[in-house]
Amino acid sequence: MAISTADFKNGKAILIDGKPNVIIEFQHVKPGKGGAFVRTKVRDIRSGRVNDLTFRSGEKFEEVRLETREMQFLYKDGDEYNFMDNESYEQVALDAAVVGDAAKWLKDNETATLQYAGDELIGVEPPMFVELEVTETEPGFKGDTVQGGTKAATLETAAVVQVPMFVNTGDVLKIDTRDGRYITRV
Repeated sequence: MAISTADFKNGKAILIDGKPNVIIEFQHVKPGKGGAFVRTKVRDIRSGRVNDLTFRSGEKFEEVRLETREMQFLYKDGDEYNFMDNESYEQVALDAAVVGDAAKWLKDNETATLQYAGDELIGVEPPMFVELEVTETEPGFKGDTVQGGTKAATLETAAVVQVPMFVNTGDVLKIDTRDGRYITRV
């Protein structure tokens, strides 16, 4: 289905030069002299690269349908991450490059969201908050918490986050996966 620049919305996916892109932001501009145009910031779905582009007002683009599917992360096997569809029980093995940074937040048997553009898998999104156990961190000493300092802690998924000084090995932490920030001890 073709859409024009008048139908642009943040989050809408379109084909630009045969590549699927998501509109991050856009602005219609009508200068005093000359034709109207649309200033657009788009993210290439495959590469993740953000581009600033300008289009003539009324220009047409092919719309890309985006879909999400909830899948359960089963296990990691070498460089492959195995997921199972919660409805059809179909299993999918994804390469580490496709999973990307989401890999450090994936825990066995947890649910993740797989994003598709048409039939093509474009990314994996972990849950917004995860609860992970600390496998390694420096011990905290009495009096260290007065300054509100932080230290590095390695989690069970090999992710490293900054945590308060009172966190110890074996503690289970709630982490915000959007920015890798410590929320609380569980």
